[in-house]
Amino acid sequence: MATKETKQRGRPRSFDRETALEQAVRSFWEQGYEATSISDLTRAMGISAPSLYAAFGDKRALFDEVVAEYGRLYGGFLSRAVAEEPTARRGVERALREAAAEYTQPGRPRGCLVISAALNTGPASAEVAASLREMRLSTVREIERSIRADIASGELPADTDASALAHYVGAVVQGMSQQSRDGADRPTLEGIAAVAMEAWPAT
Repeated sequence: MATKETKQRGRPRSFDRETALEQAVRSFWEQGYEATSISDLTRAMGISAPSLYAAFGDKRALFDEVVAEYGRLYGGFLSRAVAEEPTARRGVERALREAAAEYTQPGRPRGCLVISAALNTGPASAEVAASLREMRLSTVREIERSIRADIASGELPADTDASALAHYVGAVVQGMSQQSRDGADRPTLEGIAAVAMEAWPAT
């Protein structure tokens, strides 16, 4: 009996890992990586620091899990749109439209965690910033591959600069995320998306 009590010490009976992880997602999403402290996390997750370390590891390990959970629940819409639509234009148009909706969804933090979580980080968080940057660049590369496929098929002009166009889309998405955090509503972001698509090369 004493052994059982020792193993359970520090973790309340009501501990629910998935619920705690969702609260961690919200904390990092709202405040960013560096500004979110262990005490912020334990308060939001409703667990003690020993329970957090036992269940998730250190702050960095928890954040890695948070990013994966965020991508599964909220952040995969851009890649899905580009992969599922028959042309790069239609994929990007859908992705920007969905970004306007996702970034302003009631009851959630504004914007994109992958875009905003590593803003204003110092040298101690360089690995986190680099990891998130690579995720963003990976999405840009997915868009670029779709654009190059359209160039090869004749859907886009042969002189289309695939790299520049893909990075342009990435810049628009990042800008929409920041605009939403600054208070822009869905119609405003939809207007940005519509104007951005006017720069798309004519077929």
